[in-house]
Amino acid sequence: MITRALLLLALFWVIARVFWKFIEGVVSGATATGARRGRTGGMQAGVKMLPCPVCGTYVVPGKAIMRSGGGGPKYFCSEKCRDAYVPR
Repeated sequence: MITRALLLLALFWVIARVFWKFIEGVVSGATATGARRGRTGGMQAGVKMLPCPVCGTYVVPGKAIMRSGGGGPKYFCSEKCRDAYVPR
């Protein structure tokens, strides 16, 4: 009888904890406090993505293949696009 009560109490505690973590996640996502606290899961917040001039795929400048030249730097999604680029 006591074992059953303890198991039910533990189950209730787990369910309550999961429920509150869920509510905390919803509130954090809705108010954007997760991004301010560094809870972005490794994503960079506020980085402007630029389109590849050949295929139009959006790339993060810090991780893209860059080629400098007339008119400023160009950011490419792959070496294939970089090699296929013809300056205008």
